[in-house]
Amino acid sequence: MNVKGINAPSKKIPSLPPQGIFAQRLMSWYDQNRRDLPWRKNRDPYRVWISEIMLQQTRVAAVVDHFHEFLRRFPTIEKLAAAREASVLAAWSGLGYYRRARMMHAAAKVIAKEYEGRFPESSHELQKLQGIGRYTAAAIASIAFEEPVAVVDGNVERVLQRLSGKKMAREEIWEAANHLLDLGRPGDFNQAMMELGAVVCTPRAPSCLVCPVNELCPTRGELEITEKSAPQKKREIHYSLICRGKNNRENKIFLVQRARDTSLMAGMWELPEIPSPRDRSKPIFTLRHSITITDYTVQVWQIVPPKLPGKWIPTSRLRKLALTGLARKILRKADILQSGISIVLK
Repeated sequence: MNVKGINAPSKKIPSLPPQGIFAQRLMSWYDQNRRDLPWRKNRDPYRVWISEIMLQQTRVAAVVDHFHEFLRRFPTIEKLAAAREASVLAAWSGLGYYRRARMMHAAAKVIAKEYEGRFPESSHELQKLQGIGRYTAAAIASIAFEEPVAVVDGNVERVLQRLSGKKMAREEIWEAANHLLDLGRPGDFNQAMMELGAVVCTPRAPSCLVCPVNELCPTRGELEITEKSAPQKKREIHYSLICRGKNNRENKIFLVQRARDTSLMAGMWELPEIPSPRDRSKPIFTLRHSITITDYTVQVWQIVPPKLPGKWIPTSRLRKLALTGLARKILRKADILQSGISIVLK
């Protein structure tokens, strides 16, 4: 592979620290301090791919348990490709942004059939697959196949903005990342850059005193990073939780399925939403739930919903059902997913 000139300076790149010194200090810190994350156990492209898709718009702590369970159910690309979409969505439940899971499932089918189960080894080829953009392709290619290509996510962008001492345009950031890249260990370097942004060079109150490259940074965290978040909206919603049955084997719960042509969580199962009850007696329980910019106060009632095209689903099937994240949260709160029905309609 021709990598000549990838670290060569460009007129587009603002002032950056010397590549060799920066890479040496960063990699020394990473080798001693990197977090023990399950997808770092080896460089299997399948595991790298799954983790990178899961980590998009999702916190690391939330991904770890899902990663283990997903690989238990779909240990290979062939198993994932052969699975039903409903099973994939069920395993994905709780991570949100379900379009990621659908595109991942579609890409798995292409890899299994057209690539005979072998991942493309270049970032260029990887971007031809559904759900794999520039960042994800670079992450897989560099970590799994040592392709000398840099990654830029939110963490890396923040680090580079501060290192340069100025705000850069998007393409300048990518060029800066490639300029600093360690060609000998591109995969580890990319993970080190993301790690630095995640645990040291944070958006607010960065830990500059313990930063391994603080002497090379002209801003020491003083460059204001304006990561504006949309104002949170508040909304109250109500759901019906109706169960029937005399013992755990016969227990069933009434669920409705979202339309398959809807843009959000198509085909997934949820509890029936109901209007705010006129009888203001206490609900069974209340919980909080957030989706993008909306904070929901969710009240769950033991009220028979209006006639809806739903189904009585045996509780034994719930774990394998493609439930929405909110439905799963409610059923866990009611102790239904763990140990059978605890609430029965009188």
